[in-house]
Amino acid sequence: MDQITLPIIHSEINDLELAANLIRTADRILVVGCSGGGKSTLSQKIAKQFGLVYVSIDRDVLWLPDWKQRGKTEQRNIIAEKILGERWIMDGTNPSTFDIRLPRTDIVVWVRMPRLLCLWGAISRWLKWVGRTRPEMAPGCPEKIDWEFLQFIWTFEEKFAPRVIAGLAEHGSNVPILQLTSRRQMRELLDLLVTPG
Repeated sequence: MDQITLPIIHSEINDLELAANLIRTADRILVVGCSGGGKSTLSQKIAKQFGLVYVSIDRDVLWLPDWKQRGKTEQRNIIAEKILGERWIMDGTNPSTFDIRLPRTDIVVWVRMPRLLCLWGAISRWLKWVGRTRPEMAPGCPEKIDWEFLQFIWTFEEKFAPRVIAGLAEHGSNVPILQLTSRRQMRELLDLLVTPG
């Protein structure tokens, strides 16, 4: 089911202007959310606007050519190295590495779109890139879509969001969190970010 009432997160920000000011001055930003929600697009726009290094978990950490996953230890080692950078924005949700990522994060942006919008985002992305590898994906991983991936998106709020919430509470209770739940909110945030603070 879609998130009708959002769980209360300890350090959640509800003011987009405040969030924009925090993002404007942040050195390290973590962007999380369900596949197809727009987190990679948002991350790349923020990275370009503020000169942050863009780190894609899919491209830089998780995947090897032919959709083979790196081992968990190697993934963790790569993340541990990436988070040492002074200024970055990291796009990727996996809560199993929140313990090392959140202490280095100035603000979390949770792109928390309704599941139908996420499904549409994933399908339209596949149609755009079918047979080719999109820039935020690892080389040798042409765009694909399957039933398992669609099921993951459909059940994200029910099965995965509670893990995200628990991980944020455990490892980032002092880190401000902005939840974006509509395309309108995302556009408003981007508009605020291109306006001098």
